[in-house]
Amino acid sequence: MEVAVILFVIAVIFVVRSIKVVPQQSAWVVERLGKYHATLTPGLNLLVPFVDNVAYKHSLKEIPLDVPSQVCITRDNTQLQVDGILYFQVTDPTRASYGSSNYIMAVTQLAQTSLRSVIGKLELDKTFEERDIINAQVVQAIDEAALNWGVKVLRYEIKDLTPPKEILHAMQAQITAEREKRALIAASEGRRQEQINIATGEREAFIARSEGAKQAEINKAQGEAAAIVAVADATADAIRKVADAIRQPGGEQAVQLKVAERAVDAFGKVAEDANTTLVIPANMTEVSGLIASAMKMIATGRAGAVAAAAPSGAAAPQVSSEWGRDAR
Repeated sequence: MEVAVILFVIAVIFVVRSIKVVPQQSAWVVERLGKYHATLTPGLNLLVPFVDNVAYKHSLKEIPLDVPSQVCITRDNTQLQVDGILYFQVTDPTRASYGSSNYIMAVTQLAQTSLRSVIGKLELDKTFEERDIINAQVVQAIDEAALNWGVKVLRYEIKDLTPPKEILHAMQAQITAEREKRALIAASEGRRQEQINIATGEREAFIARSEGAKQAEINKAQGEAAAIVAVADATADAIRKVADAIRQPGGEQAVQLKVAERAVDAFGKVAEDANTTLVIPANMTEVSGLIASAMKMIATGRAGAVAAAAPSGAAAPQVSSEWGRDAR
């Protein structure tokens, strides 16, 4: 019974040591009698008990590695406290096992030295502006050396750049001065634009007022011209009608009557003035002679203008002249 138990235990040990299940994204390095034998892939694998031994187990996943903070000196002799993180992946389990005794420490140290070298070539201001360039150069420098270790460096990121306190105060003062400068420039630009807008508005308003005044003068002149034309047309039409009426039968008698009425009205207006001395001719037949002279002028001229003027103002002065000569 005891022999059976011992044999069962030995069988279990043989099975455990001969059957290996490798997880996904992992690689196990097997040594046979102390010498590299094979690399086990994910899944079920069989080994020779007590002959084969799993010496190294590697994860093939991307591994983030925090690079310790360090002090770097820039090209202009300024100290910077730099903190970063490195991402790498094991691509060759065999080299990762035998290429370096500790590839993680090797990658970390190489990242620090490469970072110091890259930052030493840049000035302080450039280190803040060109982080992408720094990251790319560090990755390139590490990746060339890490090939012998079976490691692929994927990327490096700077987490923090911390200059000394004195530099920070100077940078803050510079930023404050720059912002104040921008504020003053913006305010002056605003005032300049305001003055330009005001001047432009006044110029446009003056132009609009002058255009309005000009159009008003044009409209006024056109109105006056139209009024003059209308009055002239009306006067010409009235003269034309008077001339046509005189040519009709009885027209001359009507003119004689109108001239006589105007003469009587003129005598009446002169008599109304208290300071005027009125001399009446002894022979009233002179009045009929005056009318006959007026009719003779109308017949001779045949002009509508003279015919229209005779009733309005020419008769009264002529009568006065004739009567003045009779009085003398």
